Amino acid sequence: MPTIDPRVDEYIANSAEFAQPILAHLREVIHAACPEVKETIKWSMPNFDYHGIICSFAAFKQHCALNFWKAELLIAAEDDKGKEAMGQFGRITSIKDLPPKKELTAYVKRAMKLNEQGTKVARPKAAPRELVVPDYFISALEACPAAYEVFNNFSTSAKREYCEWLTEAKTEATRDKRMAQAVEWIAEGKKRNWKYENC
Repeated sequence: MPTIDPRVDEYIANSAEFAQPILAHLREVIHAACPEVKETIKWSMPNFDYHGIICSFAAFKQHCALNFWKAELLIAAEDDKGKEAMGQFGRITSIKDLPPKKELTAYVKRAMKLNEQGTKVARPKAAPRELVVPDYFISALEACPAAYEVFNNFSTSAKREYCEWLTEAKTEATRDKRMAQAVEWIAEGKKRNWKYENC
């Protein structure tokens, strides 16, 4: 017996007219390939779960998208149209834009197997953002040796909090006021959000 989520019925019913047959077709194929699949709504779109997420689909104003969670292990790079739209099959505007039912079924079955085996996909970690300390802030810190020393011993994230606070100031007057406050707090060994650290 398939596990149907009424929110998915509602999602399909509320989608654009062109999208409804596409989504209904995808739902039918997914359930036929994996009778034990469970439907849910995550990230405001239907997801299909079997020992973890297998896939999801979404409807937009002019196209639909189908996304396999472990696509890197399922779909050859040359077949991936993911740069055109979310998912791996590009902008889907009719059922004809989808792979044949047999091929979609094979993707679902392979995704099931990966989840059964507990296979993980290595996601690349984002490169750390470079810390840029504005020259005017360095000058202000250098004018107060105690603050300069403390600041240099802060972690990168503690330094970044002060730098972002200064660079987000809308006016030079606000920036200068914040900078004076920052130098005072840093000289006392306080991080930017020191007031909340012991809450």
